[in-house]
Parts: sequence; structure tokens; C-alpha cells
Amino acid sequence: MKKQWFTISVYSENNVGLLNRISGIFLKRHINIESLNVSKSEIEGVSKFTIVVNTTEKWTRNIVGQIEKQIEVIKAYYHTDDETIYQESALFKIESDLLFDERQIQNIIKDSGAQIVTVARDFFVLAKSGRRNEIDDMHDKLKPFGIMQFVRSGRIAVTKSEMRISALLNEFYQDK
Repeated sequence: MKKQWFTISVYSENNVGLLNRISGIFLKRHINIESLNVSKSEIEGVSKFTIVVNTTEKWTRNIVGQIEKQIEVIKAYYHTDDETIYQESALFKIESDLLFDERQIQNIIKDSGAQIVTVARDFFVLAKSGRRNEIDDMHDKLKPFGIMQFVRSGRIAVTKSEMRISALLNEFYQDK
């Protein structure tokens, strides 16, 4: 089986220590987490972990099975990139005089669809949302001008198909 990108979605209760246990599952298998995001989900009181890995489907299926064994985990899913809609966000901090003196930077901002977040005396900050390769491309274009600081978020993703987690939880709570 060949390696490919998978997005793992984990719906769970928000409990201390769960992130550590989930990351331990990847550590035991020597699989690197390429991206990780945790946020509230569409369901009240339920958190959603979005984890990106580059591995085989067999390993991903095994990992999802191990994650679901955690007491606080309600349900875990995995999807290929073709089955999801996803984005990342990044911030670039650059010397402010370049914004006015370098026409090429203005073109990079315009062509990439980035936004100027703030302009201060010594620096300005750009925000860019998009796919990883779009952010990497903008980084490569800005690098020759000197990037003072750079940060990127983990992937956020929704599936193209229905996830049925809400229906699953409604059934669970009605049975109680």
C-alpha cells in the first residue's frame, strides 16, 4: 500500500490528557503528525480534533481504531484529501518599509489573495488562508525580502459527505 494524505477527525469530550494519549498512539507507530487542530465542533460540549498524517490506509485505519478505544472519544473518522474541503491559515510579519518601497511585495499580496492585518512603524503583518501549497508558495516569494516572523495553523477541514455524528449523538442521548 502506498502512502497518502489522510485527515482524521476525532469527536470527543473535552478532557485533560486526551491529546497526550492520542499523540502517544502515533508515537508508538512512528507516524508523524503533520498538522493538528483542536476546536469546538458543531455539537454543544463536543471537541473536534483534526489530525493530518501521511501514511498508508491500513495504518490510518488501525490508528482510528486505537483512538476510538479512548474513553472520552465519541467517534473518529478518516478521509482522503479528495473527500474533504480543507484550509490552513498563516501570518507573515515583514519590515514595514518594504510595503511601500517594493512594488513586488504589493504584487505578491494582490496575486496571492492575502490580507494586510496591521501596519506598524517597523513592520506589517499579512494573513493568508488556503491550501498548504498556496501558503508555501507565498512564503517562497516573500523569503527573499526577509520574513521577520512566520506562523501557520493546523489544517481545518469538513467532509464533502455527511458525517452523521449529530444523528449518532442524538440517538445516544435519547437512549439514556
